[in-house]
Amino acid sequence: MSRNTTRNYNSNNRNKKAINRYRSLNNNHAATEDEQLLRRPTQPLVKPTETPPREQVKKEEHAFERAMNFDFTVTDPWRVLRITSEFVNGFDALAHIPPCVTVFGSARARPDDPTYLAAVETARLLAKAGFGIITGGGPGIMEAANKGAQEGENLSIGCNIELPFEQAPNPYLDISIDFSYFFVRKTMFIKYSHAFVIFPGGFGTMDELFEALTLIQTKKVDHFPVILYDAKYWSGLVNWLNDTMLATGKISSEDVALLRVSDDPQEICTWVCEAYEAYQESYHLEQEKPNGHREQSIR
Repeated sequence: MSRNTTRNYNSNNRNKKAINRYRSLNNNHAATEDEQLLRRPTQPLVKPTETPPREQVKKEEHAFERAMNFDFTVTDPWRVLRITSEFVNGFDALAHIPPCVTVFGSARARPDDPTYLAAVETARLLAKAGFGIITGGGPGIMEAANKGAQEGENLSIGCNIELPFEQAPNPYLDISIDFSYFFVRKTMFIKYSHAFVIFPGGFGTMDELFEALTLIQTKKVDHFPVILYDAKYWSGLVNWLNDTMLATGKISSEDVALLRVSDDPQEICTWVCEAYEAYQESYHLEQEKPNGHREQSIR
């Protein structure tokens, strides 16, 4: 018995050492998967009338030889397989969730921040109405919304992202999924959400907001509610959309109407419920049409 125990113990130690060594090797790479994918290769600029430098010619001649001895797992073709696996894992984890609403907002909001408290209440009301809640899985508004989902006794989902600085999942998640690629993560938000509720936030929040508006405007997804919470915070943006973009003909009045603004969690919940009921009706009518109609949505 003691020999077996010792063997298992030594084996566990060896496994731990191997895991730690692997992690240390990975940690030596400062760039995340997203950064490595989007990093642009460089080479000397050569005008059409110039002769390429000898160094460049020599380098190109030996390119195949170098490729044969290169670690294929850090190349873009191999990275495509990682991207595919992230899509598969995300679809597999979220395939059977209830209708959901995604809540966005600043990771820097504190628990005593009024917007944090409003996010908890908004998510709680939506959860009570039957919606699961999806967030980016981190702190701040994301944590508040996941907390509200659990208080409302519905499913709380976090789609976390690998960042150069660590973002730990918040403690209010029933399902937690980790992503290395922003665009895979954003696909999950769009595909499995029937509304976006946008609380005050920064660049990431704006990215998600305008991604949704673009997809709705171009009819890549069915129209779903995009609701801004805190009229005062968003007033500058809304005014700019109307006074600059609309006034100069860069967007239409229908585009501006894609956004709704509210400071009332109950009103937001009502809007989402009404929109979902209308979506259900239109979906059933669409299903009754003859085969051959154009599929316009990823959802």
